[in-house]
Amino acid sequence: MKALILVGGFGTRLRPLTLSVPKPLVDFANKPMILHQIEALKAIGVNEVILAINYQPEVMLNFLKEFEAKLGIKITCSQETEPLGTAGPLALARDKLIDDSGEPFFVLNSDVISEYPLKEMIEFHKAHGGEASIMVTKVDEPSKYGVVVMEDTTGQVEKFVEKPKLFVGNKINAGIYLLNPSVLDRIELRPTSIEKEVFPNIAAEKKLYAMVLPGFWMDIGQPRDYISGLRLYLDSLRKKNSSKLLSGPHILGNVIVDETAKIGEGCLIGPDVAIGPGCIVESGVRLSRCTIMRGVRIKKHACISSSIIGWHSTVGQWARVENMTILGEDVHVCDEIYSNGGVVLPHKEIKSSILKPEIVM
Repeated sequence: MKALILVGGFGTRLRPLTLSVPKPLVDFANKPMILHQIEALKAIGVNEVILAINYQPEVMLNFLKEFEAKLGIKITCSQETEPLGTAGPLALARDKLIDDSGEPFFVLNSDVISEYPLKEMIEFHKAHGGEASIMVTKVDEPSKYGVVVMEDTTGQVEKFVEKPKLFVGNKINAGIYLLNPSVLDRIELRPTSIEKEVFPNIAAEKKLYAMVLPGFWMDIGQPRDYISGLRLYLDSLRKKNSSKLLSGPHILGNVIVDETAKIGEGCLIGPDVAIGPGCIVESGVRLSRCTIMRGVRIKKHACISSSIIGWHSTVGQWARVENMTILGEDVHVCDEIYSNGGVVLPHKEIKSSILKPEIVM
């Protein structure tokens, strides 16, 4: 079985982290975003993953080579020379996706994090006998999204309503699809949208079905949602009684810490914290709702909340970092500095406080 992951463009919403690596390689819960998806695909028998990409394919492929061997899965790239939207990449990768088996293939948006119930999706797809299946998720504010109007018992999709003013339903496209190869005959090689052009046509022929996603879902393509997504992800680990979660007198709520990280005396860590490989957290540090990436050093009595600290950065003694502060790679915050929502580009030293949210070049 095969899968295509829509990797796409520059990841501008997650800058400054994406100035160092392509967005799918940004760490989420201590491993690259895209690896969560590749591992889930491998677990249900997918043996080839195609990355639809228009930015830095060499970086992606070099990085994923080690996982190809480790996971025993083939990873290839289909490179766009111009952005092709969400459907054009399928046409471009047509020859890679089609084989003699006639099996359906998965398509995933690379920003989506969930419990990936892919096995259930295959069963759902076989049972309804249509041409395409999409995963949908329930949201509290459907007016911000494109809503999928569907028949509740069978899951047959009736129509799509973009950002509805009146309530038509609360289920939105979750960015995970299972498609028969015949869907490729509906897509031209040009910039085109699978959500706005391809799916409505299949729905009009009553061949499109939607499955409601069990468990959590989040598009983690921007910092606020990334932090919320980490909370949901760690919460799902808790429900599974995962051994990955740390416990102890200095831990509050759900926390994951790489085994190579070192944590000093008298710290209080959590809830909703991920600490990456090789990090050093000195004594008396307070961390909550944050991601600390590989190789970061946090000095004594610093306090970090609702923030992302990029690779190999340093946060000084008694510094306070909060309110969606994002430090790019190799940023050094001096002692006793306060950052309120600062977004700091890579390779900077911060010697004076950032009192209101701003970008520091």
